[in-house]
Amino acid sequence: MNMITNHMPTAELQALDAAHHMHPFTSGTELAAKGARVITRASGVTLTDSEGNEMLDAMAGLWCVNLGYGRDELAEAAARQMKELPYYNTFFQTTHVPAIALSSKLAELTPHDLNNVFFAGSGSEANDTNIRLVRTYWAEKGQPEKKIIISRKNAYHGSSVGSASLGGMQPMHAHGGLPIEDIHHIDEPNWYAQGGDMSPAEFGLERARQLEAAIEEYGAHRVAAFIGEPIQGAGGVIIPPETYWPEIQRICDKHNILLIADEVITGFGRTGKWFGCETLGIRPHIMTIAKGLSSGYAPIGGSLLCDEVAQVMNDCDFAHGYTYSGHPVACAVALENLRILQEEKIVDRAGSEVAPYLKEKWDTLNDHPLVGETALCGLMGSLALSPDPSSRAMFAADKGTAGLICREHCFANGLVMRHVGDRMVISPPLVITHAEIDTLVERARKALDLTHAELKDKGLMVAA
Repeated sequence: MNMITNHMPTAELQALDAAHHMHPFTSGTELAAKGARVITRASGVTLTDSEGNEMLDAMAGLWCVNLGYGRDELAEAAARQMKELPYYNTFFQTTHVPAIALSSKLAELTPHDLNNVFFAGSGSEANDTNIRLVRTYWAEKGQPEKKIIISRKNAYHGSSVGSASLGGMQPMHAHGGLPIEDIHHIDEPNWYAQGGDMSPAEFGLERARQLEAAIEEYGAHRVAAFIGEPIQGAGGVIIPPETYWPEIQRICDKHNILLIADEVITGFGRTGKWFGCETLGIRPHIMTIAKGLSSGYAPIGGSLLCDEVAQVMNDCDFAHGYTYSGHPVACAVALENLRILQEEKIVDRAGSEVAPYLKEKWDTLNDHPLVGETALCGLMGSLALSPDPSSRAMFAADKGTAGLICREHCFANGLVMRHVGDRMVISPPLVITHAEIDTLVERARKALDLTHAELKDKGLMVAA
């Protein structure tokens, strides 16, 4: 893992990248002027770029490298499977051993009666599956008019036409004429930014009860499902008040609405338990999985169905699927990933040892003059930047101005920490050590100091 990989000079790599490679969520013209960061290798929680600079990856890639980088066992599992059966599909009444084994392992690990899985290649694909699945489910039960799916503003459920419609991010909806028909959004449970004078408990109930108001507006006979991330990830690691999810559950149960928990980020140890549903006390009918399922080593996702929904779907010929549904190599890698997480007790240790230490250290940033809030659940956290932390004030400057400045200081000082507007977010690999947590927080504080100084110099420490 410590070998130096031979490659072209960085400038040549950047030029080729700019000439031919179109990046997600990026202005190619702006990136070409700056030059992309070229990552060449990684080990544990550390990334190395083409110039030999090392960075602590506090984002686990895109929330996904739960096991950390450089586990040879996953590479070996992929190689073995490629030699034995590199590909076959699961259409035409056919299956293969990796898909069978992974389905069985997931049924063992998941809470409640989520014993059935429809595989996809990503979380976006799995959430597209969920749209068609819940509508087909109700049609099979003689209620074809139950088509509406309710989601939340600032939610992220993927980037395809269907999954981006489920998501509630306006910049995404602006591209491509989204959302599609019969998908509606209620407000998010973001107390810090939107709670005003309400207590978190009061605010949690108010936001949850918007779901009931929407169901009553559209008619329960027309509403198929509610979808939500247990904790909003890409929306800024928004941890809902404790009153929120129990009330959502009550409303779904009362009105006979399917509850979809999007656990693409929160699954497989991220919240300190195997699933966010267990941490937050949710009983979903359907759970979306991806990312940590393979620790990002191979692309795979899926929809986990409770027994009752699966029975209805199994009684019909569901005209849906993907070329790579249950890809044998991805399944083999996921299986090995789950074996290591389980046998090495990585999820257990994340909850009992790593998360408490991370919280202790993360909360020390509360004293910083730029920080209005530190939030953490398991190994996903955020801090809100504010020109006046005591009043939870927003910046007068365009949203994200301070966050972007902070992100650049993080990268320049060997820390991958992402910004969502003016919230800084982390999601480190579950295997991060106490010493690496110390480094993470030291580098975060340094970036905050530099950001604070730059904002003052530019006259940007002004409340809206």
